[in-house]
Amino acid sequence: MRHCNSGKRLGRNTSHRKAMLRNMVTSLFEHEKISTTDARAKELRPMAEKLITLAKRGDLHARRLVSAVVRDRKVVAKLFERIAPRYAERPGGYTRIIKLGHRLGDNAPLSLITLVEEEYAPKAPKKTAKPAPEKKTAPVPVAAPVVEAPLEAEVAAAEASVAVAEGTDAEPVADVAEEAVAEVPAENAAEGEQKDA
Repeated sequence: MRHCNSGKRLGRNTSHRKAMLRNMVTSLFEHEKISTTDARAKELRPMAEKLITLAKRGDLHARRLVSAVVRDRKVVAKLFERIAPRYAERPGGYTRIIKLGHRLGDNAPLSLITLVEEEYAPKAPKKTAKPAPEKKTAPVPVAAPVVEAPLEAEVAAAEASVAVAEGTDAEPVADVAEEAVAEVPAENAAEGEQKDA
């Protein structure tokens, strides 16, 4: 089983495959585009991207790491002096693979792998997120109407006490208090009878 074995073998042993990819990446940086099969182009792309990222660092250690892969000094100099500054602002995606169709001899799918030429323009920051829609809540049940008779009875009793204190006729006030008590609902009256019993 091929657990954790990334990359394709491309029908070659290890040393042949490494040499082939070294030669291909050297040619890519020298000519800035090469035509090859789809499988080879897809294996070449990560290697080229990593070398460009190293070249963007520009220090001596990065130059030595790149020189371990790209054996041509002129191509290494071109990579560090001309190609890497071109991608200084770009955070990745330095290569592009374009499908070309099939080869006449063996019908192999061909691709053109090129270095990206366009200027990189960073995207504008995204606008603030829309506010989340409010959750619908269940309607609040309407409570039974509040009976104001006890309140009116209290008001009437207060008026009666004020009238007595002033020395006015207390009978009309007492009639109002009796009417207010008569308006109390039957439920309140039944509760009163239970309390008396």
